[in-house]
Amino acid sequence: MRTWLTNIQWCPGCGDFLIVMALKNAFRELEIASHNRVVVSGVGCSGKASQYVDGYAAETLHGRAVPFATGVKLANPELTVVIMGWDGDGYGIGMGHFIHACRRDLDMVYIVFDNENYALTTGQASPTTPLGAKTKTTPDGNTTLPFDPLKLAEDAGCSFAKLWYSKDFKWLKELIKEAIAHPWFA
Repeated sequence: MRTWLTNIQWCPGCGDFLIVMALKNAFRELEIASHNRVVVSGVGCSGKASQYVDGYAAETLHGRAVPFATGVKLANPELTVVIMGWDGDGYGIGMGHFIHACRRDLDMVYIVFDNENYALTTGQASPTTPLGAKTKTTPDGNTTLPFDPLKLAEDAGCSFAKLWYSKDFKWLKELIKEAIAHPWFA
């Protein structure tokens, strides 16, 4: 058995494993061969995601998965390009890239693992941390208003922006398949 299938490095109970499995099943059901797909991941726990999927992959710099994936898609428009990132990675340091990807509307899928904090670095508040939530950086409760990434995506021109939960595996897989089939940024 391949070590990347057995050496998962996420915390027990983390939804990341389910998201990766949903993506792998979506690729299989859509019959997208490994040589026709690229998984680009950012930094954070989701950065490991590209390591667990057969095919071309890149783990990029913090906040830079979207521009890297854009370059891949422009270089070879025939590839199925899926970006995987955390809320801190994509909505923090990578926010400008996220907004412009929505505006450009290239045929790519961006799956954001939004757990509302920077979990890999002990749980600091992220751009989507709810008001009042206690984290390492907000021990008295978060006082910064979180933003709604789906509304932001739609306002920036994204034609496919949806939210789902990793624990609903069957629907998550179907949603990923729908996003891959969508001919624009999803």
